[in-house]
Amino acid sequence: METIIVQLPDPVQPAGNGSGRPDLLHLGPGDVVDFGRGQPGGGGVAVRLSDAGVSRRAGQLEAAADYWRLSNFSRSVSYVVENLEGAGEYITVAPGRLGAPVPFEFSRVVLPALSGTAGFKVFAPQHAYLGEDRTDGAGEQTVHPFALDPTSKYFLVLVALCERRLRDPSDTVLPGVGDIVERLRPLPACHDLTRSAVNYHIDYLAFAKLRLDLDDTSTAEGARTGVKRARLASVALRFGLVREEHLALLPPRGAGQPAAREARA
Repeated sequence: METIIVQLPDPVQPAGNGSGRPDLLHLGPGDVVDFGRGQPGGGGVAVRLSDAGVSRRAGQLEAAADYWRLSNFSRSVSYVVENLEGAGEYITVAPGRLGAPVPFEFSRVVLPALSGTAGFKVFAPQHAYLGEDRTDGAGEQTVHPFALDPTSKYFLVLVALCERRLRDPSDTVLPGVGDIVERLRPLPACHDLTRSAVNYHIDYLAFAKLRLDLDDTSTAEGARTGVKRARLASVALRFGLVREEHLALLPPRGAGQPAAREARA
């Protein structure tokens, strides 16, 4: 079981995986990787930051049970870990600090660099949450197979995706990515929400949180996205991951729509 997913920085030269999607590094409990500028030719670190102001071996990530730790190998500068789901929340990892625990589910590690800053993103999809059926019996605690954070932005995307079927089970039409953007933008946390961000949250839900087994036989990107949306809504509603009470997280219906029409005019 993976503990964290590291989204690697964009490659310096156009190589990568050729799909236009970011390269991901999956780590399980006990896995340790270094980050930094690396040796000449790019070797020596798993997460490479190409800025000349970053040390060749700047620090280390360690995947723990359901969180991760960050070590800062610098003797002079602090690193910052931003909570991508928080309102400016962050922690500072002091120079020389080893094994600092990071509690955030969506994080960006930021290092000072000659170009301003350098960094990469870390996601911890296996965070454990206390369930309603918790007991004090002996043995290991049961881990929920679908650990979703109702305060996160990806959960808002999932609720917006399922809204029509929650309100009318006979409604088989799912909202498109653009519809979800327009539905959520009236929320203060979603004013800057984009189509690419919604697509990312859908991928994150499908592959990291709900771990859907999708048969990628279609060649059209639109078809694949449609299949993911349909499967996400089906699983979320079938297992009660999104329920009627979650509709209160969405803005009132009709909020922001006149402004959206004026913007398109």
